[in-house]
Amino acid sequence: MMKKVVIQKGKEKSLQRFHPWVFSGAIARKDSHIAEGEIVEVYDAYDNFLAMGHYHTSSISVRVFSFEQVNPDYAFWKKKIEQAIDYRKLIYLFDNENTTLFRLVNGEGDGMPGLIADWYNGHLVLQFHSYGMYLMREMLTDIFRELLSDRLKSIYNKSATTLSETNAFVPANELLYGQLENEILVHENGVPFYVDIPQGQKTGFFIDQRDNRKMVGDFCRGKKVLNLFCYTGGFSAYALQGGAELVHSVDISKRAIEQTEANMALLGPLAKNHEAFAANVFDFIEDMPAHFYDVIIVDPPAFAKHHKVKEQGIKGYRNINRKAMEKLKSGGIIFTFSCSQAVSKEDFQTIVFSAAAMEHKNIRIVKHLQHALDHPVSIFHPEGSYLKGMALCVE
Repeated sequence: MMKKVVIQKGKEKSLQRFHPWVFSGAIARKDSHIAEGEIVEVYDAYDNFLAMGHYHTSSISVRVFSFEQVNPDYAFWKKKIEQAIDYRKLIYLFDNENTTLFRLVNGEGDGMPGLIADWYNGHLVLQFHSYGMYLMREMLTDIFRELLSDRLKSIYNKSATTLSETNAFVPANELLYGQLENEILVHENGVPFYVDIPQGQKTGFFIDQRDNRKMVGDFCRGKKVLNLFCYTGGFSAYALQGGAELVHSVDISKRAIEQTEANMALLGPLAKNHEAFAANVFDFIEDMPAHFYDVIIVDPPAFAKHHKVKEQGIKGYRNINRKAMEKLKSGGIIFTFSCSQAVSKEDFQTIVFSAAAMEHKNIRIVKHLQHALDHPVSIFHPEGSYLKGMALCVE
């Protein structure tokens, strides 16, 4: 019999609206000795069933995977993963030679809170953001092997950092199946990249920016382009493919810059228009002459990972956007982003507004930007829209 978690009176409304999180402050009482990651049933104050999910000793105490009483066995999870695969087929990501990397499972957006699965040309990378999902890794491996069959070359668990905030045992990254290549060659909209899964950030590449990278490429013919926080040069490669006259890539990580240069080399003669700099982004842009670049990409890491540091993060976003506006040619384009979940779309637009006011710039919003189609968001879980971006015409 599953253990129970009982919600305080009046706190059940979010679950009745199918929001998949139960916060610790909403819990009235719970059964004793619930293990980290154990599956529990959630009830309201009148003993009415509400949901099932994985229990955790954290601010999000239950991550809900079903609002019905089900048997969460192999067949249950297989159906969920089949639905995730079917959606990626719907948006033409399977058997697409031009794009061989994409997100296969997107946590709450696919009804599997705590699980990320990214596909890299036959290599599947799993990231567990909940200990409950981590405990299911062997079963999930078997399901993926069954459903992906001969397409699948390896399954790699890369969760050492994502599970570091739990009170449970923190696992080492590990190979769950097959053989993992040191560097994997992938293509995104026909643009080639090398991906280092074990050593790279996230699961190896920032897959969520695929559609935005394509848009950047469309704006770069004959332009001087600056890619700030470039990581392994995703936006830079698209800019070169789009016919940029000059592309500068900047990142503080020397390893990232080495990987950027390797990726630009894949573009052959186009690489001659590229130069990479291992430098502090704020220092680099401060030293650049004003009105030099036609296009600037501002894609920093999360400056505000938690609400406790939100104000500090807002200051960082505002400062870097002010500098980008200062260095851009009049009539140029800035592509600016925030991946901080603590910063809302409205917050981000206010940040850009204040940066423009401080720099006395007239700004036109060309387009609001978000993550690619393989990162679906549940309508009941708006927090899943973590990537906010804007294309801006600056005068």
